[in-house]
Amino acid sequence: AIGCSTTYDNCEAASTSEVVVLAVKPAVVPRVLHDLTPCVTPKRPLITSVALGVTLATMEAALPPQSRVVRIMPNTPALVQLGASVYCRGSHATDEDAKTTMRLLSAVGEVDEVPEGYLDAVTGLSGAGPAYIYLAIEAMADGGVRMGLPRPLSTKLAAQTMLGAAKMVLSTGKHPGQLKDEVCSPGGCTIQGVAALERGGIRAAFINAVHEATVTSIKTSGN
Repeated sequence: AIGCSTTYDNCEAASTSEVVVLAVKPAVVPRVLHDLTPCVTPKRPLITSVALGVTLATMEAALPPQSRVVRIMPNTPALVQLGASVYCRGSHATDEDAKTTMRLLSAVGEVDEVPEGYLDAVTGLSGAGPAYIYLAIEAMADGGVRMGLPRPLSTKLAAQTMLGAAKMVLSTGKHPGQLKDEVCSPGGCTIQGVAALERGGIRAAFINAVHEATVTSIKTSGN
C-alpha cells in the first residue's frame, strides 16, 4: 500500500485535490472534462493534462470560465528521473501554477516552460525521441556483437556510452560538434566511424525522424 485514496468518481477526486493530472487517451479527455465541470472553480483545482493534441483552448472551453489549466509534454525517461518535459500555461493559469508545475515535473527530470506552439515539435523531438535513441543503442550493440562482444556487454556499453555522451553535452555546455571533434584524433578510428555514419546519412535520418513525428503530431492535434 502507498497511502493513496482511490475513487471511480472524477468529480470526487478533483474536489479534494489541489492539482488534477489528466493522464488518459486524448479521445477520453472530453468525457473527463465533462465530469469535472461541476467541481472546478477558478480557485481550485489546477487542471493539468499530458494528453497528446488536446489544446489549452479545448480544455478551457470545456471547463467553467476562469478555470486554470496547464498542458504538459513529458517523456518516458521520467520513469527513471531523467525526463525531459515542457509545459505551457492556459490564459488563467498563474505564476504560482507555473511554479507548482515546475516543482512536480522537476522531481522526475528537466523541465522548461514553452509557448504552446512549440508542443508539436517537442513531441517529435523529446516525446518520440527515446525510441530513436533505443534504435541507436540497439544498432551500436549489434555492431559490438558483430565484432565479437557478448550481447549483454555490448548493450551495456552502448547504453552507458549514450548516457555519458548526453551528460557531457548537458554538463559542459559545449556544442555537440565540438565534443565530437575532441574525440576524433587525426587519422584515428573514431573519425573513421564518424565517416561511416555520415555515409549512412545519420544526420538526415534523425532530422527526418523529428520532422515526420512533428507532422504527425500536428495532424493529430489539428493545429
